[in-house]
Amino acid sequence: MTTTFTEIKAYTHEPFTDFTLEENKKEFSKALETVQAELGKDYPLVIGEELITTDEKIVSINPANKVEIIGRVSKTNQELAEKAMQTALSTFNTWKKEDPEARANVLFRAADIIRRRKHEFSGYLVKEAGKPWNEADADTAEAIDFLEFYARQMLQLKDGVPVQSREGEENKFNYIPLGVGIIISPFNFPLAIMAGTAAAAIVTGNTILLKPADATPVVAAKFVEVMEEAGLPKGVLNFIPGVTPEIGDYLVEHPKTRFVSFTGSREVGCRIYEKASKVQPGQKWLKRVIAEMGGKDTVVVDKDADLDLAASSIVYSAFGFSGQKCSAGSRAVVHQDVYDIVLEKAVALTKTLKVGNPEDVSTYMGPVSHEASYNKVLSYIEIGKEEGRLMTGGEADDSKGYFIQPTIFADVDEKARLMQEEIFGPVVAFCKARDFDHMMEIANNTDYALTGALLSNTPDHIERAKEEFHVGNLYFNRGCTGAIVGYHPFGGFNMSGTDSKAGGPDYLILHMQAKTTSTAL
Repeated sequence: MTTTFTEIKAYTHEPFTDFTLEENKKEFSKALETVQAELGKDYPLVIGEELITTDEKIVSINPANKVEIIGRVSKTNQELAEKAMQTALSTFNTWKKEDPEARANVLFRAADIIRRRKHEFSGYLVKEAGKPWNEADADTAEAIDFLEFYARQMLQLKDGVPVQSREGEENKFNYIPLGVGIIISPFNFPLAIMAGTAAAAIVTGNTILLKPADATPVVAAKFVEVMEEAGLPKGVLNFIPGVTPEIGDYLVEHPKTRFVSFTGSREVGCRIYEKASKVQPGQKWLKRVIAEMGGKDTVVVDKDADLDLAASSIVYSAFGFSGQKCSAGSRAVVHQDVYDIVLEKAVALTKTLKVGNPEDVSTYMGPVSHEASYNKVLSYIEIGKEEGRLMTGGEADDSKGYFIQPTIFADVDEKARLMQEEIFGPVVAFCKARDFDHMMEIANNTDYALTGALLSNTPDHIERAKEEFHVGNLYFNRGCTGAIVGYHPFGGFNMSGTDSKAGGPDYLILHMQAKTTSTAL
């Protein structure tokens, strides 16, 4: 049954699928067969009521099997980008007046549709993003979570926030939509982050231009189909894949753009922030930028930590989805007294990880998502050979797909490039710390401040880390990845972005503006 606003209960996140159960394995395998039969299709732009096919296409390929085409997606030019902008502007005049409960119900229906087709969507993530089963399942579950959570949040915010009224007057404080937003989503969570950023903007009454990552546009096209099926009016979501940097600049600088929601690299995020800050002729507002720009995240191991837990926290934080998470633990800072033991355990565990075709349920790590990532990671492996001691991995093979073995470098200096620069691949650097003061010093010595983890059984050190470890998401005695919507609001400080805290209680407010009304009685 489709959820409606009258049925709202306490929020609980979408459960992950247990693939140790034979029934679930069979269902997922069947979904992969369904996806396989759909490969190679063409997908149009969606601008208002029009489905527009262009001559120039993005050809989406399977990163685990480069000869396999997932789909061909039409590319946007500047003329079509402007058409999408005008459509979104026109539609905003009606969508902003839509009852918030009706907007929320679109998200609830979309969540129900994806839930019914969960393995199918995960199958596309396996094929197009190279995600192993568990990672794909978690991505789809998170997309459902975002839709459900933001719908509920909108129902809480729809009547505003109570303020004081004096005798003889009635005061109200309400939130209203901003306008047209540009949504730029990443390749690493091509369903969850794309759906979450789009849904947050839509449910708050804005209209959007959605530009997905070029490596994963088919997953986004499938989501656009779901939103239409869920009852989203034409023109609220305009699908414009294939935006070049020039067209991206054009839209960010457009005087009618009200906000930009971006997830991606620091370089591009800073460029957007700079360009959005300039007031253009005919622009009546200061544009709002919501940016999540990555991390250089640290797993810190104290001398009294559970060393097996420490090793597994390092390995799974570093190599989940081939290290292609902004939350990935690409730095291990370990107390000198236990450094050799933790390193040995981490290397041994890493050597047990199966790298291969993500369509195989036993695969832990598939390929990196595209050729540019492959080349970048290999360049850092060469840097690592100069800066540290290669303990395991370092090999790569792109004969069929973009496969890189999980790689550990030991004895890396705290200021080395491998310890400072975001790699976004399956590479982790080990660094030795003298004491807890030194641990905190290293943990905070990068430009980023997204996630971090401390493995420790010293209460005083845990309390100190709560104050001193400067990251947006800090975890104790576990890894530094795996934030769950509504449980771990996600976003970081410094060059990790605007700390927008996706999946948190104040995220929707970033897509709205507050209005005070005072009525004399």
